[in-house]
Amino acid sequence: MNQIRRILGIVWAILGPLAIYLMFNQAVSKVVAANSKIAAAVDEAAKVTAEAAKLNIQMQWGIIILIFVPIAFGLMIFGYYSFRGEYDRT
Repeated sequence: MNQIRRILGIVWAILGPLAIYLMFNQAVSKVVAANSKIAAAVDEAAKVTAEAAKLNIQMQWGIIILIFVPIAFGLMIFGYYSFRGEYDRT
């Protein structure tokens, strides 16, 4: 069982930075998509609506990233200590 904990420690330690990278990648792609909607807007009303949607998307992703990044760092720390054997039972 201790060996499983150590193997899963590696998984958790790798999963933290991977999740942060994927989340930033997704956030950037959503903001770029919102920018393209603003550029594709034909009239002024559509442009104002697209700009409001862009602001909404940026705010949502900013909040998600602010909440999730410390959780991912905690996951990395947990994985590190698990790999080192701090949670082994004797």
